[in-house]
Amino acid sequence: MTTVGILLFDNAEELDFVGPWEVYTVAAMGDDTMNVFTVSQTGETVTCAKGMRVLPDHSFETAPPVDILVVPGGEGTRAEAENTVLLDWITKVSENCQWVTSVCTGSLLLALAGPAKDKKVTTHWSFVDSLRERGVAGDVLANIRYVRDGNVVTSAGVSAGIDMSLWVLGQLTSPANARKVQHYIEYDPAPPYAADV
Repeated sequence: MTTVGILLFDNAEELDFVGPWEVYTVAAMGDDTMNVFTVSQTGETVTCAKGMRVLPDHSFETAPPVDILVVPGGEGTRAEAENTVLLDWITKVSENCQWVTSVCTGSLLLALAGPAKDKKVTTHWSFVDSLRERGVAGDVLANIRYVRDGNVVTSAGVSAGIDMSLWVLGQLTSPANARKVQHYIEYDPAPPYAADV
C-alpha cells in the first residue's frame, strides 16, 4: 500500500493541494494499493486562501504512515513557518517517506523542517527572492516547473504541482501510467490569450 498524505492548514492555496489530489486519486481509481488522504494538525475544518473550507481526513495524531508527502503553499505558510508542531510533524513523517514534495511556498516549510534544507528547490516566482534571503534552502531555482534533489521534489506555484505529481507518479508506477492519468484529467495546458502579443 502506497499512502499519499496531503498536508492542509489555514490559508493554504487551493489548487496547490487539489491538483496533486486529482492526480493521485485518479491514479488510485481501481487500484487498492494506493491510499490518498488529507491531514491537518487538529483534523478540524481548514479555511483555505480563497475561502474553500475543507474537512481533513486525519489529524496528526490519527494519520497513517505517509509514503508520499505533499505540502502546499499559499499565504498560510508564513504563519506555519512559526508553528513548531507542524514543522516537527513534517520532520518526523519525512524520515520514512519515499517522496517528500511541495508546491509553491510549501518549499519554505520543507526547508525549515529539514527535508529541503540545503537542497535545490523552487517555489512560486514571487517568493524566489524571499526564500533565497531566508537562507534555509540550498540553491533556489527560478523559471522551472519542478526540481528534484534526492527524494525531495519541489514545484513552482499552483498548477506546477500537477506537473510535479505526474512526474512522481511516473516514478512510482511508470511514465505510461502517468500519461494515462494526464490524459484522463485532460491536463494539456493551452492557456488562452497566449498569442495576443
